Amino acid sequence: MSQAAPSAKSKARRGDGRSNDHLFDRELDHLPPEVRWREWMHRVEATIFAASEPVSREMLARIVGKSCSIDLLIDDIREELRGRPYDLVAVAGGFRHLTRPAYGDAIRAAVGTNEQEQENLSHSEVLVLMCIAYFQPITRAELSSFFGKEISRDLIGHLRGFGLIASGPRSPTPGAPYTYVTTKEFLLEFGFDTLRDLPDIEALEDAGLLSKEKLLAGDIIPDFTGSEGEDAGVASDE
Repeated sequence: MSQAAPSAKSKARRGDGRSNDHLFDRELDHLPPEVRWREWMHRVEATIFAASEPVSREMLARIVGKSCSIDLLIDDIREELRGRPYDLVAVAGGFRHLTRPAYGDAIRAAVGTNEQEQENLSHSEVLVLMCIAYFQPITRAELSSFFGKEISRDLIGHLRGFGLIASGPRSPTPGAPYTYVTTKEFLLEFGFDTLRDLPDIEALEDAGLLSKEKLLAGDIIPDFTGSEGEDAGVASDE
C-alpha cells in the first residue's frame, strides 16, 4: 500500500530542513524572564541528552533566544546536576552528558563492555599516541626518530583501529609519506574539549609521568617493533 507524501505540516513537526526555522519560537518573549530561562535550560538539556555526539554551541544557539548566554545556561544546568551521578561536560568541541567516574565500576557490572573496550592500550601505544597528540601532524619515520626505535605499522594500525588517530596531510619530505593526527574520538576518549586542553609537557615531567631524557634516549619503552620486519624508506606510509 503506497503512502501519501508527507504534508507541509508534518515536515514542520519533524524539522525537515532549516526553511521551517521561523515556525520555532526561540525568543519566548511572551514568558516572564525566569520562566523563559527555565524553558531554555530544559531545551538545551533535552537536546544534549538526546544527541549521540557532543552538541556544539552553534547547534544550541538554534533553540534559545539571541540574548541567551549559552555558557551561563550551561553553568546553571551543571549547578542543578551537582550531586547527581552524571554531569554536563565540554568535550570534543561540544557538550554532552557523561556519568561521573566514580560510577564506572557499577555501570560495567550492570551492562558490561564490548571486546574492544575491554582491551586497553599498551604503555608503548599510549606514549606514541601522546607524541602524535603533541606534535601532529607527524610521520611514522619522525615518530621512530623521536623515540630512537622503529615504530611498527602494527602499533599504528592498532591506534587507528581504536579510532584514536587518522591519516593527516602528506609530509613535504621526500617520498611524501602520510602523517598522523588525532581524531575527535581521541578527544572524546580522554575527555578533552580541544587539543589546547592537553597537559603541559613540563607538568607531565613534574608529575613523574614523563622523562624527556629517557624518551630522547629511547630507554622509556622496551620494544616498538612488530612481529614482522618492515621495509625502510616506504613512500606511502599508511
